[in-house]
Amino acid sequence: MEYDVMIVGGGMAGLTAGAFAADAGYSVLICEKENQLGGLINSFDKNGFTFDSGIRAIEDSGIVFPMLSSLGIEIEFVKSQVSVGIEDRIIGITSEENLKDYFELLASFYPESSEDIKRITDNIKTVMKYMKVLYGIENPIFKDLKHDRNYLFKVLLPWLGKFFFAIDKINRMNAPVEKHLKMFTGNQSLIDIISQHFFKETPAFFALSYFSLYLDYSYPLGGTGMIPRKMEEFCANRKVEIAKNTKIAALDPDHHSVTDEQGKVYFYKKLIWAADQKTMYQCIDTDKILDQKIKQKTIARKNEIKEKIGGDSVFTLYLSVDLAPSYFSEISHGHFFYTPLRIGLGEKIYSDLNQLLSVQSKTPTKKSQEQIKIWISKYINYTTFEISIPVLKDKNLAPAGKTGLIVSVLFDYSLIKILDEQGLYNEIKIHIEDCLIDALSKSVYPGIRSAIMDRFSYSPLSIAKKTGNSEGAITGWAFTNKGMPAVNKMQNISKSVLTPLSNIFQAGQWTYSPSGLPIAILTGKLAANKVISQLKKRK
Repeated sequence: MEYDVMIVGGGMAGLTAGAFAADAGYSVLICEKENQLGGLINSFDKNGFTFDSGIRAIEDSGIVFPMLSSLGIEIEFVKSQVSVGIEDRIIGITSEENLKDYFELLASFYPESSEDIKRITDNIKTVMKYMKVLYGIENPIFKDLKHDRNYLFKVLLPWLGKFFFAIDKINRMNAPVEKHLKMFTGNQSLIDIISQHFFKETPAFFALSYFSLYLDYSYPLGGTGMIPRKMEEFCANRKVEIAKNTKIAALDPDHHSVTDEQGKVYFYKKLIWAADQKTMYQCIDTDKILDQKIKQKTIARKNEIKEKIGGDSVFTLYLSVDLAPSYFSEISHGHFFYTPLRIGLGEKIYSDLNQLLSVQSKTPTKKSQEQIKIWISKYINYTTFEISIPVLKDKNLAPAGKTGLIVSVLFDYSLIKILDEQGLYNEIKIHIEDCLIDALSKSVYPGIRSAIMDRFSYSPLSIAKKTGNSEGAITGWAFTNKGMPAVNKMQNISKSVLTPLSNIFQAGQWTYSPSGLPIAILTGKLAANKVISQLKKRK
């Protein structure tokens, strides 16, 4: 059978593309290598606790809610309020007025840098103003501009001038946040405490917009997995075929076909690749491409991304604890960014890691293994935790009087991979868990270890295996790459879904940078629009 649209990857980009292509009346097949759709947006139940396995809250950005609304998908959301803390000082962020509290929080730890902090917070205010413009309206791609004249003339057209002004300012703040902050202060600990919330070398405009993003967070009742679940139901109702546990092994652009690992061949008119981009080019036998221009462009793209790496990954610890939700609500909101020590990671900790990786990969010894454990303990104490407490957002997500916690830290994929290859994976995994629990027990949650009923964790290696993402990346390409292999200017985002192959489009976190859930959805819709337009012309 030949499908009008075939989609590889059943994450949010693939689901979005499939939903809109099917809603337009085309036959659609979604192939997903796992037995569950959603990718990094999901939830699961364990012993009466509901945990989120990917992102901890939903950032609308004028994209997520309009997408759901345009498809008629109803999900009940609540605000996911955020707290930020260092050592024993914790503040809630519920409005822009809390920026003053953030200033006071930082100034209490770094009084010698209070003037620097004022300049930084003023800069954050400026970025927030631009981001408010950027995501201040429902994205027009989800609107019917032909019939919704009120939106067109009263919302979109007055907004466009502000948008291009803001984009121009934003594009000038593309330097890594660490470098950007050095224009305001020489206090390395202060720079670290702000910048270590983010991936290495995150563009300054994106990093410093986090105050706006925290105010934008929402949470779907039932867990973040409600979104892919409802999207899957929508697709099923539109007769979308969904092939789970189906990993694509070969892609033949000239014959418009793909072959899965079991040898089954699928034919398509248009293909949207919404999975790991390196994998797509690995699946193409370029020798079989007849058009020489297309062949050379495909080879060039394959070579361009071959040595590029995915962005930072995370280590996530899941805890079921015999403590009431009220214990935690007295400390913070249900989404909590916490740093145990004001020292900050510093630049040396990464150079130390690179040295340890070099030794461990060449001549591993018992001593080097112990040095890695010491490094991990230090890193955990100095880094920033993202703590999510689902039951504080939805009281039905834990048994009565109990609480589930999701504790994540950014973590290096290459370290975990080397240790796994040397048979040390489980030992190091338990060590990381213990370090996280010790850090929490000695700081924000005294004595929590004794209340733990169950614990388990996902490492960067777990993420790589589950999603297929290169280096276990959770937001596409690393900002540390020399040359970003993706579109990275908002005014050019429509080009992000194009590939060298005219009947193949791409969507998801690898297509645009910086990425996240809104970009996955937006590129899914852009890709769907492209194939729908081309299929209409064929008719």
